[in-house]
Parts: sequence; structure tokens; C-alpha cells
Amino acid sequence: MTDPIPTPSAERAEHMARELASQPEMWERILHLDAARAGLPAPGRRVAVVGCGTSWFMAQSYAVAREDAGGGVTDAFAASEFFADREYDDVILLSRSGTTTEVLELADRLKGRVSTIGIVGDASSPLVTEVATPILLPFADEQSVVQTRFATTALALMLASVGVDLEPAIADARTAIAEELPKGLVGAEQYTFLGRGWTVGLAHEAALKMREASQSWTESYPSMEYRHGPISIAAPGRVTWQFGEAPEGLSEQVAATGAWFEEGALHPLAELVRAQRVALERARAKGLDPDSPRSLTRSVILEP
Repeated sequence: MTDPIPTPSAERAEHMARELASQPEMWERILHLDAARAGLPAPGRRVAVVGCGTSWFMAQSYAVAREDAGGGVTDAFAASEFFADREYDDVILLSRSGTTTEVLELADRLKGRVSTIGIVGDASSPLVTEVATPILLPFADEQSVVQTRFATTALALMLASVGVDLEPAIADARTAIAEELPKGLVGAEQYTFLGRGWTVGLAHEAALKMREASQSWTESYPSMEYRHGPISIAAPGRVTWQFGEAPEGLSEQVAATGAWFEEGALHPLAELVRAQRVALERARAKGLDPDSPRSLTRSVILEP
């Protein structure tokens, strides 16, 4: 269960591998983007943050972190499920491509009614001109369909805007990229990711990465909800992976099932990088292309 496997080989040229490994550098750049951070909502403003897929999970993490920091009411929505009649001072639209149908439709509905902020990877995308305040992160854009660095860089920007210190995350991310991964962690039958507070969104994102890149059986829950049913999935050969501090007694309860309890020792953002690496290694082991997952495209663009 503890034999290591090598770090991703330099001979492999997948976009996901390169983009994944660049995340500490991306987050460091955030430290110098004062104007971008200043474009995000000031404390006291009522805020909604929306996205699709990975961006929705990053929105969830930011919403909790902003409220925890005393920034004010912050709600996260999937773009298709936004409460259009609820009053907000600002709506943040998060999109790597800036072409996602649901995000563009929402931007159009909100135009002239509420202050809109777009965090976008592709500087030439239509979303840039649809929002009042575009925040562009083209250096973090990606070629792989499976998102890694854009999502975490956008979240790093949003966390920094509410006073979160990114230095521990940057240092731990370098460790997450360089360390050897245990074979048992990579070769498990099933994974359940858990989080508390702002890391619940990270747990959901980790599970999504595993599904997208390696077609793995994964689930995700708030940590305290795990014992309300989902723990019945735990068994030998399966992994329960905690992001951040685990609830008291949970590790012992999981161990009693025979499952592997992975209590993330790194900063939760860096722990997400570890999960991305596991997803990549599982894709390689299955002979899958992690840059072009089955049934997925870089952006969901719906026909009118």
C-alpha cells in the first residue's frame, strides 16, 4: 500500500501534465496582480459568483471563504440555476473559455441591472465584452479539456482578494508536484473526497477531475455528511480522502471499514493538485487521453 510510483514523466507531453505542474508559478503571479484583485467586490457588498462545472466548484469555495473573512453575503450558483430575482451588488461570472452558453446567457440577462465581473482565461472571448469589469488571466489558460491551473489560479485570485495568504499553498503545491504517489492511492477501486467549509468545493472538484480524466468512480460530500449514509461505500481497496482537518473520530471510523483514509496534510489547494496527479496517473494506466476525455469538449456551447 505504500510503494511509491514515479512522478509524471518528462517524456510524456500531455497538456494536462504540463499545465498541472505549472500551478505554483501561476499562483505566484497572482501575488503581483494588485489591479485584478482590486476589481473584485469590496467588503460589505452582496455578491453572487457563478460558473459551470469546475468553475461552479471554485465559486463554492470562494463564497464560503469570503463570508468567513467577513466580506459579506456571498452565494454560489451553477450558471443555469442563478436566482435572477435575488438582489446582489455584484455578480462574478467565472469561465475559462468565456464561450459557455449558460454563462453568456446570464451575462446578457444581467446587463444594465447589476454590476458584473468576468474572470476569463481567453482574452478574445465574447464574455470579455459582456461584463462591466473583465479580469483576464490568459497566462493561466489551458489547452487540455480537463481544467487544472485556470480554475485554481482564478480561485487563488479570489482568495487573495479576501486576505487569504497564498504563500503556504504555493510552497505545498511544489511538494505535491514533486512527491512520489503511493501505488495504493493511485490504484484504488473507488474514491470519496470530503471537505469542510471552503474546501467542500475543492472536494467536489477533485471528484470531477477523477471522473473526467480517468473515468473513475468518485463521490464527494461535506465531511460531516459522510457518516449520514455515504460511509457505506467505504471498503478495502477504496479511498476516503479528506481535504483539510477531518472531523473528530472520522479517520478511525473509515479505518474500521478497511478503506484507506487519506487525511490531506498539505494546504487544501495543494491537496487538490495531488488529486489531479492521481487522476492523470490513472488515465495513463488505463491508456486514456486526459486531454480529450470521452464525451467532453473545452466549452459547452449549446445550439440556439
